[in-house]
Formats: sequence, structure tokens, C-alpha cells
Amino acid sequence: MTSEFDDADRKRLDAAIDELHRGTRTWTALAVSQRATLLQAVRSSVSAVTEQWARTAADSKGLDAKHPLRGEEWLSGPYSTLGALDAYIETLSRLAAGRNPLEGIRIGRAPGGRCRVHAFPLTGLDSVLLSGFTGEVWLEPGVTPRAARAGAGLAQRTPEESGGVGLVLGAGNVTSIPILDVLYELLAHNRTVLLKVNPTQDALVPTFEQAFAPLIEPGFLRIVRGGGDVGAYLTAHKKLAHVHITGSAATFDAITWGPSTGSSAAATKRRRRDNRPLLKKPITAELGGVSPIIVVPGEWTDADLTFHAEHIATMRLQNNGHNCIAGQVVILSSDWDQGDQFRAALRHAYANAPERPLWYPAATQRMQQADADYPEALALGDRLLVEVDTATDPTALQTTEYFAPVLGVVELAGTGQDFLDAAVAHANDHLQGTLGANLLIDPATERSLGTGFERALSQLRYGSIAVNAWTALGFIFPTLTWGAYPGNTLDDVGSGIGVVHNALLLDRVERSVVRGPFRPFPRSLGALLPSAHGGRFTILPKPPWFVTARTGAEASEGLTRFRAHGGVMGLLKTLLQALRA
Repeated sequence: MTSEFDDADRKRLDAAIDELHRGTRTWTALAVSQRATLLQAVRSSVSAVTEQWARTAADSKGLDAKHPLRGEEWLSGPYSTLGALDAYIETLSRLAAGRNPLEGIRIGRAPGGRCRVHAFPLTGLDSVLLSGFTGEVWLEPGVTPRAARAGAGLAQRTPEESGGVGLVLGAGNVTSIPILDVLYELLAHNRTVLLKVNPTQDALVPTFEQAFAPLIEPGFLRIVRGGGDVGAYLTAHKKLAHVHITGSAATFDAITWGPSTGSSAAATKRRRRDNRPLLKKPITAELGGVSPIIVVPGEWTDADLTFHAEHIATMRLQNNGHNCIAGQVVILSSDWDQGDQFRAALRHAYANAPERPLWYPAATQRMQQADADYPEALALGDRLLVEVDTATDPTALQTTEYFAPVLGVVELAGTGQDFLDAAVAHANDHLQGTLGANLLIDPATERSLGTGFERALSQLRYGSIAVNAWTALGFIFPTLTWGAYPGNTLDDVGSGIGVVHNALLLDRVERSVVRGPFRPFPRSLGALLPSAHGGRFTILPKPPWFVTARTGAEASEGLTRFRAHGGVMGLLKTLLQALRA
């Protein structure tokens, strides 16, 4: 793509769209079994480029071959993609054999007339490698287990019905996002796909073209580069049936309604007032938000305080905060007698995590904005810690997605159920967005709350919730769904509209819930004792995605290579590395 958008560029884009339209005829002629076979070929080609993919991504973010955080690019890129392919292949294989995608999968009840699909783990391997972690998909109130099974499969139940050609405007921060969005367009909606990569991922285009050649060659996928001018041309293109974007609400509004500044601003304002969107086709989106980390007070050991301080540091500092799901606001109890200890542990973990470049465009300006918003914030290298007190206005912290290493702490009164209910209400009412919420609670306290804990979860208006885990796992676990809480509109889009991932192809989804172990191995052994107050056993001493995991890079690479190629000896070496984390 040339630096200036011209007629030659338009012709190339038009030709790509025409090729995709021809591809729709081939795609709709494929039986579901043939689609499963095609995904197997994609899996093989992705497996062949895992190292190239991860290293190109790490290089683009300024992480050299010895950087302790380079493993992030293995997990968030090829590992996530391979997991999704495996899950989609299983779903398509079941449908092709005349079986339901939910056959053999437990469906239970959740509060408020909901049912929950126990969607992770579904394989023995995941049960071992991610022991202690589970995932559920909660469906909308009123959806019965029978209706859940009847709707599972989405467009793959009618593979002969084309959804046309869809446009995916790819995210620029995490390398698997655009690819996972492409797969969902193709499989959930029967659309062939034009992917416009974000300029931050231009270096990965040759890798993507090699990895997804089995989709490109028959005309099911085209990948193009370009900036905002290319995006504007494509979103207005009459031959594209749908737009999906992962990005910012400002970009979504510009696509949907028009520019909010300059000579066109008045016309945009009139369109919004009259509810006449500029965009004439459907659009779905994932747009981020300000994610809470609710810390429920209890009786924690010193090791618990240290572990979860590092847990929170990871939620904020993974990818240097350039994540739509980065935890930003820690909600603590002012009545927790261990609150001061936890604050001290959090400061230490946040300050001592490995340093890395601010690499995402405009990150420096965002940091400057945060510094201006909170000049009294604690500066720790290139990261900020905002500890809100009675003299501090938390509004900016709670309504601005800084998309950079800025972490805030606010306090609410109460303990037990009173605190949890207040924290849920605070997150719902004061924090911008509804994408993801994190909650940390010790087993004894959770058990003491009884049904009140599940009720509180049901009242959190977020599309992804993680209990003693980070919602990024909801992104990585392919059979869970990823997207904002339902109810957003074109005029008030919040964290977005619709879901992606969802490899079981479930209909009428409300949210996904991840649950993890409060204590790592070997302290998780306590969960096996008869006197234990609940809790979960895990074999992980410190998850490899923690920014403080000493062997995180080696373990993440090993897990990805095992996912790609198998090999028991390689897995054993990886597990040994994980045990040294």
C-alpha cells in the first residue's frame, strides 16, 4: 500500500473484495466436514510459523531475545490461535457427524433464571496444564438448556447460506486478535473476510499470509495494509456486508456517525440527533474500557498478599498496559485490617516488575495525560501508581482508559457481603465500559458468603468476569466468549457490541466467567485437606503469564511448541521450567 491513498489502491481493494465474493460461492459449497479439514490445514501452517510469529511480534514491541517478558508474544499470538483452531475443529467435527456441539458438556443453573455452560476445560490436556482454572458461559436470562443446545452451531447449522463478505479492522496491540476475529466472521457468520491489519502489525503480514494460506488461496481471506484512509474507504464499500472492529470508541463513532471535529462535525452531530448513522451496514465491536480489580477482604497470609500483588501487577503491566483488558482500578476495603500490608506489597510488585518500552502509538501522550490528571501519583520508572485518598478526585482514573502503565487504587467501606455489594455497584456505576472485571477472594471468605457471592457475580455488568484469575484468560480460553456486556447501542457503544471467539458457537450469550485457584502450588495442596475451606488445587507454582515469573518466557514458548507439535519430552521440560517460575 502506498503512503497516499490513490486510484491504484482503490482498484487493488476492489479486486480483493471481488475475489472474496467469488470465494463465498466456494465457501458455501463446502460441507461442514470439509471446513473442519480446511481448518486442520490452517493449523498445520500456523504451527510451522510459531517461532517466526512470536519473534516478529516481540521485535516490533522492543523485546529482544533475552527479555524476560518475550513469552507474552508466544501466548497471546500463536498459542491463542492454535487453541482456537483446535476448539473450532472439534465443534465442526461434531456438527459434521450429526452431533450437537454441547453433547457431553454440562449445563447448570446460574442466578437470575440463567443457565451456564461449563465450557472449560473440555480436554484432559487443558485439565492438567491449567489445573484449577475453569470457565463458564452464562446465557441470557430465560434461555433453557434445551434452547442452548438447539442454538449451538450458529451459521454452521446452515452452511449453504452465505453471510457475504465481512470487513475486519484489526487491533494493533495483540497479534492474535485480528486472526481470531477473522475466524469468527468465517465460522459464526459464514462470511468470507477482508482483514485490514493495524499499521502496528505490518511486519507480521508476511507471517499471516504464510500461516493462513489455506484460507487465502481459495478466496476466503484477503489481508491488506493501510491507515485511516483505507479503513474509511472500506467501511463505506457497498460490497461489504458487515464491519467488525477492535479498537477505540472514538474510531467506532467516526465510522458509524462521521468525524466529530473539523468541517464535518456539524453534520455528524445532526446525524446523531436524528439517529441517521453514516454507516449503512451492521457493525460489531470490542472497544475496551476501565477494568476493576475487586479485592474482597479476608484473612490472608503474607504469601497470599505477595502473590496477588504480583497478580494485579500482571493485570496492569502485561504488554505494558497496552491491553483493552488491562486491570486499571483496584477496589480495596478501607476496613480491611491487612489493607496497609497489601498496599505495600502492591507498590513493591508494581515497581519491581521488569521494565519494557512504551511501544504503542500515543502511549507517551497518555502517560502525560495521567501525570497531569494526578500530579501526586507515585512515579515508578515509566509507570504510575495513583492511590486515591479523600482529597483526590477519582473521576479521570475511573473514566479514562489510559491504555498504558497507569494503575489506581480506590477504597470503599465495609467487609464481607456489604463490601462486595458496594464494590460491584461502584464498578457498574462509576467505571467506564463493561468488557471485563476481576475479583480476588480467599476460599474461606467466599464460602462464608454462600449464595451471596454468586448473586454478586450476577449483578456485575461485564462481559467477562474472572474470580481469582485475570480476565485475559477469558480471551485465551477459546470456548469462552469475548465481548462487552449486552445492551450497548450505536449511539452509546461503551465497550462494544457482540461477541467473538465462542468456539462452541453458542447463541444468546450474556457473559463468560473464569475461576482460578487463590493459592498456587505447593500452597494449593491445602485445598485437598479435609479441613480446607474450599479452594482449588493447581500444579502451577506461578503462572507463566505473570510478569514476575522468572521462567515465564521459556515456559510460554514451550507450551506453544507443545500445542503446535506435541512431544512428551518437550512438555516435561516445559513443566520443569514452570516449576522454577
